[in-house]
Amino acid sequence: MADSPGRDLWRRIRWPALGLALALLYGVAGYMLLEGWRFLDALYMTVTTLTTVGFREVRPLDDGGMVFTLTVITIGVGLVLTTVTVVAQWVLEGQWGERTRRNRMQHRIDALAGHFIVCAYGRVGWAVARELEAQGASFVVVDPDERLAERMREEGVAYLIEDPTHETVLRAAGADRARGLVCAVDSDATNVYIALVARAINPDLFIVARASEPGSDQRLLHAGANRVVSPFVSSGRHMALVAMRPSADDVVALGTSGKASMALEEVRVQTGSALEGSSIGESLGSTPVLAIRHPGGQITPNPPSDHRLRQGDLVLLLGESELSSVRSSSAPPED
Repeated sequence: MADSPGRDLWRRIRWPALGLALALLYGVAGYMLLEGWRFLDALYMTVTTLTTVGFREVRPLDDGGMVFTLTVITIGVGLVLTTVTVVAQWVLEGQWGERTRRNRMQHRIDALAGHFIVCAYGRVGWAVARELEAQGASFVVVDPDERLAERMREEGVAYLIEDPTHETVLRAAGADRARGLVCAVDSDATNVYIALVARAINPDLFIVARASEPGSDQRLLHAGANRVVSPFVSSGRHMALVAMRPSADDVVALGTSGKASMALEEVRVQTGSALEGSSIGESLGSTPVLAIRHPGGQITPNPPSDHRLRQGDLVLLLGESELSSVRSSSAPPED
């Protein structure tokens, strides 16, 4: 976890500051003992000597006092300069270093298109990011918690330490050119607001929102979310299905478990793609097709191999490997 600004500053200056305090104590005690000065005069003389102000001597110094002053200068001035240098370096690093880091990160995000935006990097957001990473999809994480910055840098994540409810922040994350957005904040009200703002920025953005409370799913759908997922309900259903049909879960994997298993894939037939107008047997070969959802919402389960695909069809496949060739065929040809 990253240090807070105050803790980081103290970590840097604690030893120079301790040495400076000892030098100040040394000077005050010396002038009081050697010259017989009162405390305020000794403190004034020590401070003006350490800071090299040299405004005036409080009282005339004898030979012993002048030699002692030389020792105060030798010991203390270096410590003062060291402390001031460390503080100045900390200020510059905090301002310029962070600004440079933010600029580099923004340039990285500006180069993305067709990516995903993950709002919040808690347990759910982290799991979403890992799955996107495993699928080779580019994404940006938006979270206002500065304590997560170091962790995301170590994990190579593109991120913004900002509030995702602000329109300017979502635009900076590339919402106008993104493929999808995941509202993974643990507040349903915040997710509703994010969905509203994101939908206003990009009407074509596919928004998946997290819902924690009963009734929030309808509010999120009205706000513009395409899909609403409750982690608690989904995990409960999955656990029940695994308990009742453990063998099926070993064969069909909806997530990346690291085991040899088949995965559910979906391919949308776009206008002008190689899949449009072709039959399932011609375009997909022996790849098992579980169902086709047509643009009007009708679903054709277990379609025959001679079924012709139409523009807008969403094909649900069961595959054992990457279906990159099928995905490329579903996209329209480049001009």
